[in-house]
Amino acid sequence: MLYRSILRPLLFRLDPETAHELALHTLSATLGTEAARRSATKRFLRSPFGDLRRFGLSFRNPIGLAAGFDKNGVVTHELAALGFGFIEVG
Repeated sequence: MLYRSILRPLLFRLDPETAHELALHTLSATLGTEAARRSATKRFLRSPFGDLRRFGLSFRNPIGLAAGFDKNGVVTHELAALGFGFIEVG
C-alpha cells in the first residue's frame, strides 16, 4: 500500500538516472554493513524453487540480475545478499 500510493508516484516523478542513483544509495545504506548483509542472506539464501542446474552451472535461485543495474560495481556485496542466482555487473 505504501509503495503503490506514495513511493511509486514519487519515484516516477524523478529523472530515471536520479531514481537509479537513489536506489543504489538506499541499497548501500541499508545493506552496507556485514551484519545487515548476513541478516539479508539468511532470509534470501535459498529460493523456494530449489537449486537450478543449466548448461553445467548451478544456481541457488532461478532469478538473476542482468547487467546495467550496478554499472560500476559499487553494491555487488549488497546485491549478493539479496539472494540472486547470478549477478552480472557492468
